[in-house]
Amino acid sequence: MKNFRNTFIAALLAVAMTTGFSSCSESFLDEHNKGSYTTDYFETAQGIQDLATALYANIRWHFGYEWAYGITLYGTDEFTNGADLTAEPWNTYDNRINPLDCTPANGAANKNCPPVSGLWDQMYYGISSANLVIASADKVTDEKIRNYCAGEAHFLRGYNYYRLFAQYGGVVLQLEPVQGVVKTFERASAEETLNQVIADFEKAYELLPTDRWRGTGSWTKYTAAHFLAKALLYRQSERCADWNSAYPADADLTKAISLCSEVIAACPLEADYNSLYSRWTGIDCKAEESKEILMSAQHTASYTGRFGNRTYNYFNPQFSNFSGGWVQRGQYIGGMDFQRCRPTEYSYAIFDNVKDARMWKTFKTIYGLNHQNKKDADVIKENGITAEQVPTFGDYGIIFILNKKDDARFRAGNESDFGTVGRGAVAHNFVHPETGKWVPNVFPVYAGGKYVLNTFGVNGNPAQSNVFCGINKTDDGSRTAEKGDAHRDVTMARTGETYLIKAEAEVRAGKDADALATINALRARGQWKDGEDREYYTDGSMAFAKSAGGDEDNSTLNATLGKCKYFDEQGKQQKITNAKAFEYSFIQKNTYYLSTGIERTTAASDLQIKSWAQIPAEDQAVLNNLGVNIGTKEGKIHFILNERTRELLGEWNRWEELSRTKTLVQRAKAYNPEAAPNVADKHLLRPIPQTFLDQLQNADGTNLSDADKAAMQNPGY
Repeated sequence: MKNFRNTFIAALLAVAMTTGFSSCSESFLDEHNKGSYTTDYFETAQGIQDLATALYANIRWHFGYEWAYGITLYGTDEFTNGADLTAEPWNTYDNRINPLDCTPANGAANKNCPPVSGLWDQMYYGISSANLVIASADKVTDEKIRNYCAGEAHFLRGYNYYRLFAQYGGVVLQLEPVQGVVKTFERASAEETLNQVIADFEKAYELLPTDRWRGTGSWTKYTAAHFLAKALLYRQSERCADWNSAYPADADLTKAISLCSEVIAACPLEADYNSLYSRWTGIDCKAEESKEILMSAQHTASYTGRFGNRTYNYFNPQFSNFSGGWVQRGQYIGGMDFQRCRPTEYSYAIFDNVKDARMWKTFKTIYGLNHQNKKDADVIKENGITAEQVPTFGDYGIIFILNKKDDARFRAGNESDFGTVGRGAVAHNFVHPETGKWVPNVFPVYAGGKYVLNTFGVNGNPAQSNVFCGINKTDDGSRTAEKGDAHRDVTMARTGETYLIKAEAEVRAGKDADALATINALRARGQWKDGEDREYYTDGSMAFAKSAGGDEDNSTLNATLGKCKYFDEQGKQQKITNAKAFEYSFIQKNTYYLSTGIERTTAASDLQIKSWAQIPAEDQAVLNNLGVNIGTKEGKIHFILNERTRELLGEWNRWEELSRTKTLVQRAKAYNPEAAPNVADKHLLRPIPQTFLDQLQNADGTNLSDADKAAMQNPGY
């Protein structure tokens, strides 16, 4: 490839100057103002140790703003856009996804659209710091600390190059600290880039300890093993098929399987899926110390910098808009209703809604009524119900019914066995069969044998609906303002995924029976246990109050800052406290029995698959739709992709997994109506940012021609 000069890396050292550093401590990522440090400091033993600590801050970037979901979840089979179009181009693959950053000037809905250059720039910032640690690690005289710091640097460099490779293909491999402003280097091939990823992960695996030497959030040998296995699997995957014949599949896959087995043995699954995300009780709580968590972006009580955790905004429907006023948002509800990530029909349909507990521990199906929007007489008159059926505070304000397509209880025209369904601003007379109360907002997934959940939105456009059943993996009840910073850690890798990496490697190695055993071991955790209450639900909202299981009461518990009100005896609306708003909003139940229609039970369920010829009906329907057979390697990989949805929905890696297996176009066309018209093979890679290409120079100092820039660009852009 052409040699070229580059000036953008010159800015990378500035990041090292402004990142907070600290020595190893109980909260090793607490922020300290050491911005007065010079580059000379990073030539000292303590400076290298501080810089190694600071590497952890680089991964926080991934969850600071809209790029968190835009580049990882949008445009896939699992998620599409809601009515908010902030990151719409990343989902629809229209001509706004090009080498230029999308801004309002060139078609973005607003200034927050994720930039094409964002990941590119931020990954190189971390790589620059990692290179400094690797180059100067020998200045640390303590061998153990020296190895640990070098291991962390190799891990972060490998991880950042992994992310660059997954999104862009071959990239610039800068493996030495930058000296001066200008550096000559080449864009590496995809093969060279992935091999560097593997080499860095191998070195990290060699150097990192097995224990969390820095405390919660430390990268360990098992973190490196997980990602090394993932990289080896990648080398034997479809996106590398044009060059991977030089690397024996048996060797790569056998090593990946062995690494996964090591992680699984040392970092066991949580017994209850709720323990991973739902039972989050407050900042730095026990849930964040789980052995299953292999990598997480740390967010502590003291961290409120630019890239705070904003992910709580993105997975809830726009309940404060469509609910007719019956449910108001605030910090007492763990997630904000920015309605960015709307699950597709596939994401509901792929679960066995009777047997799979993961569905009910992931989706938030009930919002409590926390605002008296209308007087009782008006509610009775408008909806044709009785006085006894009028709901009050703490009754159901919104319910989602996660039913199946053949559910005859819900029929076309919003009719059901329990009355008409719909949203709060539209008259309907649905009365909940368990409570005997009218429910202001009732939304089944299916009615009359058709997918209807996307038809209830305020704007009437199924392609931009603000009504959907969201997921709870980012909910945070510790926020002290409606739009305040969240401080829960973000899980980036866990053993649940390790099982699926292992299973896919086993399938690719022709070990089908072993793969099925691995999958069944993971599915066993997803089964209902004997005696378990299938209607119980919780999420990170519980951190708001000790009464709900939180570690402490939120500092705003007794304030009246929210929008929730009631009518007094004079007919005037008066505010209620946040404590009451929380009590009314957070109902620790789900719609399991209403959704499934089965009789109450506390018996264990069985998710075990007896043979590849007897896969669940949900999976067979997907394979039939895609035209693949479970008897083939392709069919089994599609099954594992389905299992990834059930286990890992919303966990920041779907786009990269579909790109890796070259199933992105196939599955997006089948299950994402908004992506289907435009998604094409070129979208297996992102465009190289124009901001980067425009800064390049030839070796003689002249600017690259347009033809030269085009030669550097990914195909199709």
